[in-house]
Amino acid sequence: MRKNSQRTGIFDLENMNPIELKTINPKNENNEPLITAPTMMIDVNSVRLKGNRISAYSALIIVKEQMRLSGIRKQTIKEYDYNFRRLLTNMNVEYLDEITAETLFGFISSLGDVKDITKQSKLRVIKAILNRMFDNGWIEKRFWKDIKIKVDGKIKPPANENNLAILLSLLNMSNFIHFRDAVSILTIYKCGLRMSTLIQLEEKHIDFDNRMLIIEGDIMKGRDVLKLPFDDELEMYLKRLIKQNDVIRNHYKKRNKYIFISKFGDSLDVESKPCAITKRLSYYSSKYQLKDINPHAIRRLFATNLLRKGANVALISKALSHKSLATTTAYLGLTTDEVANELKEFL
Repeated sequence: MRKNSQRTGIFDLENMNPIELKTINPKNENNEPLITAPTMMIDVNSVRLKGNRISAYSALIIVKEQMRLSGIRKQTIKEYDYNFRRLLTNMNVEYLDEITAETLFGFISSLGDVKDITKQSKLRVIKAILNRMFDNGWIEKRFWKDIKIKVDGKIKPPANENNLAILLSLLNMSNFIHFRDAVSILTIYKCGLRMSTLIQLEEKHIDFDNRMLIIEGDIMKGRDVLKLPFDDELEMYLKRLIKQNDVIRNHYKKRNKYIFISKFGDSLDVESKPCAITKRLSYYSSKYQLKDINPHAIRRLFATNLLRKGANVALISKALSHKSLATTTAYLGLTTDEVANELKEFL
C-alpha cells in the first residue's frame, strides 16, 4: 500500500481515497479551423515606414489590435503573436517585403526535428496573419497560398479508460499537485474541455446548484457559451479543490479565482507552452508507462464515450464546441464508409 505524504503545510490535503472512474470499461481500448471575424476599422496606414518599406513588427502590432477588436480571444492572439515573432527572429526579418516563400520554407526548416503536424499548425498561424496584412494592402500577392505541409491523416486514438483508471489510482490524493492533476483529468474526461479552456476556468463558471459548467465565450475557442453538466463525483472533487486553492492563495496573497492554479497560487495560463498540467500528464505517462495520457486523448475519450452511449454526432460536436461536423467525425475516427452505413438506418 502506498504511504501517504508525511509533509504538512499548505500543500497537504486531508486523506482522500484515490479517484475511481465509475464508468470504466477496461475492454474499450481504444485542428480546428482558424477563427475568422470581420476586420474592424482602424488606421492601417499608421505602420512605421522607412521610405516605402513597412516595418514587420509595427504591422504585427496593428494586426493584433484588429484581432482584439474582432473579438478573437486573448489566448489565440498570444499564440499568433508568438509564432509570427518567432518567424521574424529566426529569419532575421525587419520589413514585410523581406517575407517571401523562401522565408516561410526557411522558417519551417528552422523548427528542426518536430512533427509535421506541429509545422503545419505554425504555418497555418503565419498564413492567417499574412492574410490580414494582405487585406490591409501591405502585401501585394498571397505567395503563401500554395505552401502546404502534408501530414499523416491517421487518427490518434482516445485515451484508454483502463490506463486512465490506473493513473488516478497511483496519484497521491493528499498532495495538492497530484490532487489538482487528478481533478483536471476527471474534468476533461467527464466534460470534454480543451486544456486552454480548463486552465482559464474560474469559480464563476461553476453552477453547483444545477451541477453545470457554464463556460463563457471569452474562454472558449469558438467564442460560444457552452453549458456542460457534471455528476456528484466531480462536484465533490471540485469543491475540495476550491477549498484547498483558497488556502494556497491566502498564503501567497493571490487574488484570482481560477479552479486550476500553480503551487504558488498563480494562473496556469502563461506564455510558456505547454501548460503545467499538460507537462505533468506527459510526466505521469512516461513514469508509469501508460500510453495516450494527454489532454487531447482524454477529450477524445469523452467524445467516444458519448458516441458509444448513443449520442449523435451533432450533439457531440456541440459538446466539443466544434465549428464543423467534419471536424467531429474526424475527431471520432469515423470513416466515410462508417458514416454512410449509419445513414442507411435513416433511409
